[in-house]
This record gives sequence, structure tokens and C-alpha cells, in this order.
Amino acid sequence: MRLYEKTLEKEEIFNGKVIHVTHEKAELEDGTTAMREVVGHPGGVCVAALTENDELLFVRQFRYPYKEVLLELPAGKLEKGQTPLENGKRELLEETGAIGREYMTLGQVYPTPGYCGEIIHLYFCKVDRFEHQCLDEDEFLDVEKIPLKRAVEMVLNNEIPDAKTQTAVLKTAMLYERITGKAGAAL
Repeated sequence: MRLYEKTLEKEEIFNGKVIHVTHEKAELEDGTTAMREVVGHPGGVCVAALTENDELLFVRQFRYPYKEVLLELPAGKLEKGQTPLENGKRELLEETGAIGREYMTLGQVYPTPGYCGEIIHLYFCKVDRFEHQCLDEDEFLDVEKIPLKRAVEMVLNNEIPDAKTQTAVLKTAMLYERITGKAGAAL
């Protein structure tokens, strides 16, 4: 099959709490072989939650691999036994205390297809109400409301480096324009 790589051998290198790493031998379409390092990940979810004032809910938190605080939309790892949408609703409530309504899929993002199998499911919703934030015991973050127009500017000015957030913000802005017919209200 054209452009397909067939797995011939697989050796597990690491199996952790979030990721697992394998070293794999693959047969290429011309019959030669190549070695691949693959990071397995259960996948994730990201929610663009829009308030009645056209603000998106963001979280600001320290991200250890980069050793810096990042601004992101609420997101998290997929948990077994729940659909991506159920995971998204849970993460939004846990991280921001918000309950959403009128959820709509924004599709999926493959953040690092060269070596990682993670797929992030993106959703849009309107904020219905707020309850209590319920962070994990090792999770510390601040919640911020940022006008949609400003969030788009921040993405375009490279002030938000997170790929899932960039994608969800821009898709939300396009969706908002389609639904309302008003680019000027938010953009």
C-alpha cells in the first residue's frame, strides 16, 4: 500500500502513568525497514468555553517540561470509561468551576504526529453557570476570562504558544462568526 508503514517488531522501552514508549521496526513501502520511536498517550480534550460576555475561560499554570507558566484553555487527559465529551465537561468543571451548555465539537488535533500518538478532542460550549472548582491535589492554576477578540490577537501575536489552545481559539472565532453572522461583535 502506498505511503503505509507496516510494524514488524515492537519493543516496550517505558510504561508510565501517562505515556508509554516503544521502539519499533517498520517496513516501508519500498520494502526497506526503518526504526521508529513512538510515544503512546491516552489522548486529551480541550474546551473553549465562551461566557455571555464573549469571553473565553483560560487557565494559567506551570508546565514542567517547559519550566514556564502557560496560558491555555481548560484541558486534560482522557480517562478510561468516559467519552471525550464527558472528559471535556469534567475538565471544564474541575479546572474552572464552569458548567457548559450547547457543546459542539471543533474536531481533533494531532499535536506531535512525528513521534506521538496523542489525539486531542476539541470542543466549544457556552458557559451556563459556575459552581465550585475541583482541582486535582497536584494541580495549581489561575482562571482568567479573556475576550474572544483579544484571545485571537494573542494567538496571532504568538502570546499563546500552546497548539491545542491556538487551534481551539481560532476555530471558536470562526464558528462564532458563522453562528452569529457578526464578525465585529467578537473580532
